Amino acid sequence: MEDKNKMVTLKDFAKEFEPQQMKNIADLEIVKLDTEIKQETRQDQNNEDYHVIYMVIDGIEYRIPPSVVAQIKTLQESKENITSIKVIRTGKGMGTKYQVIPL
Repeated sequence: MEDKNKMVTLKDFAKEFEPQQMKNIADLEIVKLDTEIKQETRQDQNNEDYHVIYMVIDGIEYRIPPSVVAQIKTLQESKENITSIKVIRTGKGMGTKYQVIPL
């Protein structure tokens, strides 16, 4: 158990520091479709607004691209009893594509 009163130097803290970043739904092995989602408007580094859909699992935010939501909708229209999926990501940047696989 870590002692909260233990002195930590800025140098040591910086060595262990990892900036908090939003992960991607494709980083998860299995996604349960009954997981609560959140939506909000945030600002990027240029102070421009953008809309984000995400879920929080174990305190970590996972972004859900709109194309993934559209694929889930299509899957549910053809097979209503899907309870979980796997999302596979290919490409990078603007060329990123997602494939949703029902489990």
